[in-house]
Amino acid sequence: MSNFFGKKGGSNTSAPLAGAPVPTFGEKADSPVTTYNPIPQVIAPIWPLNSTLDLSIYVSSSVAMPSLGSVKAETLVMEEKGFTIGDWKDSRDIDTTIKVPKEVQNNGTLWAHFYIALHGYTLDPTARGYDVAKAYHFVRPLNQFLPKKKVIKTKNLLGNSAENDTIEEAVPKTPGVGSYYHPNFTMSFIPDSGSQPYTTMHPAVRQFVHLETTGARDMSGQNGWYYPILFVNTFWQLKDHMTELNSTVKELPLHITLNNMANWKFSIYASIDEGMKQNQRQAANGGPMPAGGDGSEFEMFKRVLVDTNIYLLVTTGVVSVLHMIFEALAFKSDVSHWRNKKDNVGISVRTILANVFMQAVIFLYLMDNSEGTSWMILLGQGMGILLEAWKITKTVDVRVRESEPGSLLPYKITFEDKHKLSQTEEKTKEYDEIAFRYLYM
Repeated sequence: MSNFFGKKGGSNTSAPLAGAPVPTFGEKADSPVTTYNPIPQVIAPIWPLNSTLDLSIYVSSSVAMPSLGSVKAETLVMEEKGFTIGDWKDSRDIDTTIKVPKEVQNNGTLWAHFYIALHGYTLDPTARGYDVAKAYHFVRPLNQFLPKKKVIKTKNLLGNSAENDTIEEAVPKTPGVGSYYHPNFTMSFIPDSGSQPYTTMHPAVRQFVHLETTGARDMSGQNGWYYPILFVNTFWQLKDHMTELNSTVKELPLHITLNNMANWKFSIYASIDEGMKQNQRQAANGGPMPAGGDGSEFEMFKRVLVDTNIYLLVTTGVVSVLHMIFEALAFKSDVSHWRNKKDNVGISVRTILANVFMQAVIFLYLMDNSEGTSWMILLGQGMGILLEAWKITKTVDVRVRESEPGSLLPYKITFEDKHKLSQTEEKTKEYDEIAFRYLYM
């Protein structure tokens, strides 16, 4: 569990040759140590809690940035000063617009360059006086390459004119990858991350950890430090709310929320979000998917949580649970009734056969449109077919007999009475034939 949630506090004694807590960065080894490990075993925050920071974000189509003094002013999309790590009340909202570079319009990547420093220190890595112990920077993409939205060709069966046909064509089963942009994201500093076992961290969490750039170690040579974790949270970004980037997109809106987030929440968000994105990338590349999905199942779940009123969501959940309970009770009662039934009075075998056929047609239709059908619905429909088929075996004997001479098939399926019918059962059978003839044929 510590791989996901980390260890709260400042000590960790699990690393080899690191029996003591990781000291502060000011107590780092001044000279090379013989037991130096290029991969730190335990890492601790380089800056103390409640540090005040300055933060700037520049956007570019290039992963490399020149001196900040030489870039265009329009590339600066956010500049915040005096933000305090660990101040849970400090939450800021920034609204701006981005001019889309031509490279991004042509399926390129829109990079966001994050520059962070202790308050009052230089942000520009190329400037004189830049101190890696007081500032750091990193790059993350603002757009995502995801499977293209599936569009299905439909037709209005109630109309007869050509205008009822949709003009959208269905995409292949394995859609290509498109560049998508979402106008909202949240940036959260993680103030309570504490000391972390770097080598065993969850990969989804480790991608947001930036080690101290000089490779400094403590006196054991095994432990190091990391800059404050800034979580670029895209967990609640829905594909339906994204814009596909192409040559027609010239300008994009951008809304940024800057705040602090608890470490346990960050770990959950990061691990689940990365897992879902890996599934989507695998589906886009035509790879096998668990349970025949395409990585969009959790997207549907998030859409329900985001777009549905909370009271309606709770009501729907309660009704769904009650529906499952009543359906299970009805199933149990139906099975109990048929197990104890000793005669065929009032039973229409032909109706049961017709029900099996019609429910099978519905089941096959739901399977053909399984992308929009819940597995719970498919399971209930399948169990209903099995129940109706079982009723047939309780009413009559199903036999395979040789066909009459001249028949196309050598064998046929026949339904034979289990016992000699009483007068009442004979009447039931006779009326069943008449009713079936008029109602079903």
